Amino acid sequence: MLVVRAAQKVNERQKHVLFQKIEKHYGGSVKGRTVGIWGLAFKAKTDDIRESPALVLIDDLLAAGANVKAHDPEAMPNVRAIYGDKVKLCDTMYAAADGTDALALVTEWHEYRLPDFPRLKQSMKEPAIFDGRNIWSPADIRAAGFTYSGIGRL
Repeated sequence: MLVVRAAQKVNERQKHVLFQKIEKHYGGSVKGRTVGIWGLAFKAKTDDIRESPALVLIDDLLAAGANVKAHDPEAMPNVRAIYGDKVKLCDTMYAAADGTDALALVTEWHEYRLPDFPRLKQSMKEPAIFDGRNIWSPADIRAAGFTYSGIGRL
């Protein structure tokens, strides 16, 4: 039982890592910042948001005073039912990044794999990417002019 409880504790703590990386990037405060989120569902190809890490990130960001914009191909109606107008849900992935201080990838949808990075960089206030799924090459993202942070990566 101790091993199971320890594993649960680690898993729960892991859900907050992406928020902690974003907060650290901004010197310990995201108050007034706008963060875009790509992917709200627990996993791609579903609208299921139960246990979704995106909801933990949204809760952490809102509690810290940040604004949140988000996109997901399937799960936005379910997220709207929980957050109402507290989260700006966008029709396109690029709209969710437009004018943001940072972009966080949370769910590994196929359409997020090869975005137009020059377009993203031009539309964001600050080119900072937090890759919660490690789907992008850190070297390629940095070469495109972004600050990059993944999970378990330098």
